[in-house]
Amino acid sequence: MTKAIPVEPAAASRTASADGFYAFEVSLHRHPGEAGEGSPHADAWGTWPTLAVPREAALGPLAVSGDEALERLAAEPRLFAEPDGSFVWTSSQDGPAWQVDGNLLERDGRVVLLDLKGSCPRAEFDRLLACVGWPAEPLMFQLVRAAVFLDEAAFRRHAAARGAAGDGQALRPD
Repeated sequence: MTKAIPVEPAAASRTASADGFYAFEVSLHRHPGEAGEGSPHADAWGTWPTLAVPREAALGPLAVSGDEALERLAAEPRLFAEPDGSFVWTSSQDGPAWQVDGNLLERDGRVVLLDLKGSCPRAEFDRLLACVGWPAEPLMFQLVRAAVFLDEAAFRRHAAARGAAGDGQALRPD
């Protein structure tokens, strides 16, 4: 298990409420038990503890099959999934606008990662994670541009800080 580094997001005074928005551009992976403590990562939203993940461990498969995950995703309202693993999930017309674009990648019939880009309310994000076996399946999140891994708690703080800063608007297509 990893040791937490006491760091705080830059937007600590603007913490998202339980119904706040997450904004993210990540690859979701199974959390390998052997991940260690990495160097802190600083970006526009704060400083974040990272994981040092052995290369071969980063692509360990999730317990869920690709077909099962796609079936679960397609069952969500307003989520449109394709057989190739790509999907888009949009908000309803009667609430704040949000959108998540994703791509599920599998190897030997098992999900090995899920690329996710966009913004959505926390509750919707949790529903998305449930489609790949969370919370029973431990997950980690790779910030795509920085190429660093975060554990779930650090990722959630990062996504909330981005959401509170209004970054989700920049992640939505026009």
